[in-house]
Parts: sequence; structure tokens; C-alpha cells
Amino acid sequence: MPALAVRSYDSKLDSKRRITLRATQYDYYHVEEYPDGRIMLEPRELTKPFEVSQNSLAMMDKSMENFKAGKVGDAIDLSAYEDLI
Repeated sequence: MPALAVRSYDSKLDSKRRITLRATQYDYYHVEEYPDGRIMLEPRELTKPFEVSQNSLAMMDKSMENFKAGKVGDAIDLSAYEDLI
């Protein structure tokens, strides 16, 4: 059984061919347009790309401290993968 609508209203394109959505819960939506005129909107939560968390930065700093102090593991043999390069 399809989900029941929470809200239903008519909307009109403005002079710049935009539609206004009323009282939305999200700032971003993924839009799909179909040949029969239907438009499907799915909410999206966008994250900032290339942002490194504070926890990750702290772990990298600690790793560099260990490296400089000579606390390192044995070298890894990658020769088995040379033919992939």
C-alpha cells in the first residue's frame, strides 16, 4: 500500500520557472524528472567534501610522532603487486 501524503498543495512555476516547496524539512533534494511530467524529490544530507575529522588529524599527528621517534613496523613487501602498475 503506498504511503499517505502528509501534505498536499498546488504550486505554480514562477517567472524564472522555479517551484517553491513549503515548510520543507531538508535544504537539499535529489530531483528525478520523468517523461510523463512527474517529478520525484528525495531529501539529501550533504557533507563537506575533503573534510578530515579532528580525530583523524590527531591520529595522523600521533603516527608522525611515532615515525620520527623510530617506532615503526617492518616494511611491507609489495613486489607481488608490481605487475599491476
